[in-house]
Amino acid sequence: MDIIESLSKLWASTGIANFIQPVDPNITNGVEQFLHQFGSPIMLVVCLFLLWLGIKKQFEPLLLVPIAFGGLLSNIPVADIAGPHGFLGIIYEAGIHQGLFPLIIFMGVGAMTDFGPLIANPKTALLGGAAQFGIFGALLLALCVFGFTLPQSAAIGIIGGADGPTSIYVTSKLAPELLGAIAVAAYSYMALVPVIQPPIMKLLTTEEERKIQMSQLRNVTKREKIVFPIVVLSLCIIFLPDACPLIGALTFGNLCKECGVVERLSDTMQNALINIVTIFLGLSVGSKLSADQFLTLQTLFILVLGITAFALATAGGVIFAKVMNMFSKTKINPLIGSAGVSAVPMAARVSNKVGLEANDQNYLLMHAMGPNVAGVIGSAVAAGILLALCG
Repeated sequence: MDIIESLSKLWASTGIANFIQPVDPNITNGVEQFLHQFGSPIMLVVCLFLLWLGIKKQFEPLLLVPIAFGGLLSNIPVADIAGPHGFLGIIYEAGIHQGLFPLIIFMGVGAMTDFGPLIANPKTALLGGAAQFGIFGALLLALCVFGFTLPQSAAIGIIGGADGPTSIYVTSKLAPELLGAIAVAAYSYMALVPVIQPPIMKLLTTEEERKIQMSQLRNVTKREKIVFPIVVLSLCIIFLPDACPLIGALTFGNLCKECGVVERLSDTMQNALINIVTIFLGLSVGSKLSADQFLTLQTLFILVLGITAFALATAGGVIFAKVMNMFSKTKINPLIGSAGVSAVPMAARVSNKVGLEANDQNYLLMHAMGPNVAGVIGSAVAAGILLALCG
């Protein structure tokens, strides 16, 4: 009898015995009952699909691969790897719940970013601001149409900034229960920038507008590049302290890059530090891809709202560039407005590519980098506004 009881306990501790959950009599909806019973194997398939996207299709592989693998680990039955005392749970609590990992990544982004094109043509900052329309447009849709709460709607809207770390930071503060779905949506749509943006850009511009050539940017001095992050942080301190964690990390990284006296620190932020944190960030975000949190109708709504936010952000930048041309003697190519989202430098490359298709002498890359890096600042400012309103 002892042997049979021991073998029974051993069987009950195996993954095979726990992959399919017993029927829950409290669940009356057939679909919900199915997801309850078969949620773990379904999520394992979903995570394998995400791995395939990251490895085969190279959709943001640096984060999608660890996110997907973290999802695999979190859906292993019995092990409770994503629980409060599990490996992923401990990482999540230290790095995501406390908001540490996104801030460190922002330091690395700052150390890798050249704000020269923005300094050389400051008015392109307006395009970075206009692109944030997608954030607030999606927020209103989530709140008024889909029935999300205000904090949840704010977390969903931030997807429109096309900034993964900012999306994770805001969601961890306002709606941690939606973290898995929002992180997957944010990074998936960032990877799909070359697919999503060009049709919108062509729809909103004429052939003549796409052919507009812009004059070469002026040279930016080293002094200007050193002063710029200090000025940005100072303005943030005065007008929007809630955005200071993100803006402060970004400007510190950029100052280390531009001042020229702490190359070792700048190099560490650009390479070793950001790589280490990316690993832990991805794994801990993946810990929220458990079946009970991801396989819901809310996830589908988030995916729809995410791509809507991204489309609105792209359209907002392009349309505002056309409006600026109505009041400016020096015309700008409206295509660079699409780079107002903060997917650096991918969005700028897409603007350049579409411009070259219309005019093979139309090199827009450096011009598009202005609104592109402005979008990084803009998404952080938008995050600060949302945290102030909903936090």
